[in-house]
Amino acid sequence: MAGLFNNLLVLFFVFQNICLGFRSPLSVFKRYKDTSRSFSSECLGSDQPVVSLGLSDFALDIRMPGVTPKQSDTYLCMSVPLPVDDEAYVVDFKPHASMDTVHHMLLFGCNEPSSTENYWDCDEGTCKDKSNILYAWARNAPPTRLPKGVGFRVGGETGGRFFVLQVHYGDISAFRDKHKDCSGVTLHLTHQKQPLIAGMYLMMSVNTVIPPGEKVVDADIACHYKRFPMHLFAYRVHTHRLGKVVSGYRVRNGQWTLIGRQSPQLPQAFYPVEHPVDVSYDDTLAARCVFSGEGRTTETHIGGTANDEMCNFYIMYYMEAKHAVSYMTCTQNANPELFRNIPQEANIPIQIMSDMLKMTHGHHEETKDSDKSSLLQQAKKEEEEILEQSNFYSLLSKLLGEREDVVHVYKHNPTEKAESDLVAEIANVVQKKDLAREITNHEERDSTNLVRDRIQSEHDFHIEEAVEWPGLDLKLGQISGLALDAENNLVIFHRGDHVWDENSFDNTFVYQQRGLGPIEQSTILVLHPSNAKLLRSLGKSLFYLPHGLSIDKNGNYWVTDVALHQVFKLGPDKKEPLLTLGVALQPGSDKNHFCQPTDVAVDPNTGSIYVSDGYCNSRIIQFSPNGLYVMQWGEGTETSLGRAKPGQFHIPHSLALIPDFSQLCVADRENGRIQCFRLETGEFIREIKHKSFGRELFAVSYVPGLLFAVNGMPYPGEAEPVQGFVMNFSTGEIIDTFIPLRKSFEMPHDVVASEDETVFVGDVHARAVWKFASTEKSGTIVEGRLKNNPESTDPIKKQEKQHLVQQHTSTGISFVLITTLLIIPVVVLLAILLFIRWRKTAVYGGDGEHKLDSSSGRILGRVRGKGSGGLNLGNFFASHKSYSRKGFDRVSTEGSDQEKDEDEGTDSEEECSAPQTPPAPSSS
Repeated sequence: MAGLFNNLLVLFFVFQNICLGFRSPLSVFKRYKDTSRSFSSECLGSDQPVVSLGLSDFALDIRMPGVTPKQSDTYLCMSVPLPVDDEAYVVDFKPHASMDTVHHMLLFGCNEPSSTENYWDCDEGTCKDKSNILYAWARNAPPTRLPKGVGFRVGGETGGRFFVLQVHYGDISAFRDKHKDCSGVTLHLTHQKQPLIAGMYLMMSVNTVIPPGEKVVDADIACHYKRFPMHLFAYRVHTHRLGKVVSGYRVRNGQWTLIGRQSPQLPQAFYPVEHPVDVSYDDTLAARCVFSGEGRTTETHIGGTANDEMCNFYIMYYMEAKHAVSYMTCTQNANPELFRNIPQEANIPIQIMSDMLKMTHGHHEETKDSDKSSLLQQAKKEEEEILEQSNFYSLLSKLLGEREDVVHVYKHNPTEKAESDLVAEIANVVQKKDLAREITNHEERDSTNLVRDRIQSEHDFHIEEAVEWPGLDLKLGQISGLALDAENNLVIFHRGDHVWDENSFDNTFVYQQRGLGPIEQSTILVLHPSNAKLLRSLGKSLFYLPHGLSIDKNGNYWVTDVALHQVFKLGPDKKEPLLTLGVALQPGSDKNHFCQPTDVAVDPNTGSIYVSDGYCNSRIIQFSPNGLYVMQWGEGTETSLGRAKPGQFHIPHSLALIPDFSQLCVADRENGRIQCFRLETGEFIREIKHKSFGRELFAVSYVPGLLFAVNGMPYPGEAEPVQGFVMNFSTGEIIDTFIPLRKSFEMPHDVVASEDETVFVGDVHARAVWKFASTEKSGTIVEGRLKNNPESTDPIKKQEKQHLVQQHTSTGISFVLITTLLIIPVVVLLAILLFIRWRKTAVYGGDGEHKLDSSSGRILGRVRGKGSGGLNLGNFFASHKSYSRKGFDRVSTEGSDQEKDEDEGTDSEEECSAPQTPPAPSSS
């Protein structure tokens, strides 16, 4: 057992790519950065650097043996022999370092290291013979995975027999505590012969000088290519702090084709070449680094210290094995005139978001005060713009269809005429948008989902974390699925002590860790939604890698297991599955097999079963209630054609069944969108895609009228944060977004919501479940079914309601007008008001105003009572800080997580929010 534990620790960072294939390191940068660290006191894997990954694969851990550099800009080297004599191929690199301690790392392959010591100063050299660069890392770059069928050849007759790790320690202030550093890299090697051999092409400037204060300095490199064709698949840029942008091109017949362009201040990973580029005999490879000498008082030269500069453009390529060359360099500018025609984009610096600058801060140099001031001013300006966009008048403008003229009249001249204009405009919108239906009694009605849906799109709707949620003391594994049962109890599907990582599957998606056996812990936990008390548990010794979870109308649990490639139906009190779909441990794409199925949904009306399949298939499969195949739809995304077409998937990851409209909505994860289809035919209906989704959308959930979703981490340089979304189902419009209050999402993997707008989000990396609640439940949304809840006859409460209305009639918008507009047609309202005013003058005299206000209080009380479920503009306005709530105090908060203050003069609300579980890195 101890050996198993050590093996898992060694491979702790080797995760996730088997299910993602070769994809941009950008997509996992932030997740990886959270887990990357410098091992301060011990080297994981130092006692067992070689770990078997199966019959033909193994992992090799290459780490510094606990070193403490004595001065800045120290270069230390160490070597590790290839543990096998025959030929092998490196197919994966996993770095273990933090830019807080390490400036950069290089991994070389050679036959004779410069020293036989445990480690040595790299001034003595790296290798005595010719060395090849296999890998480079800097600035918290994420892991690098080679395309399928491509590997760096090592060992045998032609490959190197030693790996030499070079680590540059830039600023040693992190070593004040004298800790020992064990940074390094883990290699994944295989004996399986790779048809394509990878190599490294390094373009490097060696004579660039950057004058002090010079705004723009170009460093150009160009070489003619005189070898067999090579295919470029990844690139990496490298400079120090003065670099602004680095670009690389292939030039053929005067045409410039971009290989890659990136800011060197972003994580210096190997990014994939977006469009396939091949290089043939007599092509030219060209690169340009753009520097700025501003802030420097002396010349800056190319060199090896942090105060020097570098201009490097690395290209990863592959060639046919019989022609393969493992390493090539270009250090000259063979044709300076060529760069007169370089595309203009190569001269334009890439703007870096301030949060990215913080994550990729330099090792030595401090940010100038002027830069800080500029960033602060920009942030302040953005904040002011956000506040301006969210104030009451802007929102009211949107409600009025951008009729800002009316709103601004009232904002700057709140006269009686302006008020009447504003009320008339609201009445016009209410009529046009069909928001004021005739609700003359409180009996139950049919077909009110659309009413709710329309109101939702016009109302402010806000979800906030419930900080009182006490469900954080549970010791959970990777949380993959969530659901709510008929009693609204929260059901969690988690992976116990199993982890989806690099070693879980081979390249044919066959699970490789069967020797661990099924998860011994209960994988399905049922919790009380308010106090998180464990009500029951099941699912021991059944699953290997849980993923999706849903519950049908009879309370049965439907789950998927990506390791078993199966779908199971479990009774709530049964230990054995009631129904099993798929063949255990056998991936496939026919009618009887799945390949890492992700989710399942069951139609409550017909009992039909829908399975999203999955990570290595791109389809939705329908089965009959007893598990017979009916049909399927969907295909893989043709990434080379740009935007994905309707019906194409890149990991259909989550399902939301919409029984009210006979639709199935799919979270198309890597395409960053929701696709909805007709249940009966699989016909595509529509796509919901927003820029704020970013590039990944992990999960979707439905309650009548609303869709809830969670996205993935943004790519570096992109602004879209990881967050939750609330959307109008009919229009797809985003009503609200939500994030935790205490700590950030890491990889929210599933979301589930109840009809009272309570939302739970499970995070597979943080191993935490957050609870969120609506802050406007009782008045904002028309209930799906209007209930008969007559007005309270308590004379004291009625008197309090009337008193509150009377107290505030002198300010704001007329209660009588707005409230009555929501009950009867505007024309009838105007007639009634004219009649009342006439009666007031003729009969009541000076006391008429009090009588009218009292009547208004009774009308308003009926409209705002629990049973009406009507549109409450008071709640819409009151949720915005720039507007006074006077006259719009809520009468009832039943069915809400809010608590009303006992003081009748205020309406303060205590919001409930959820504590967090400690984060733990994991796979998807």
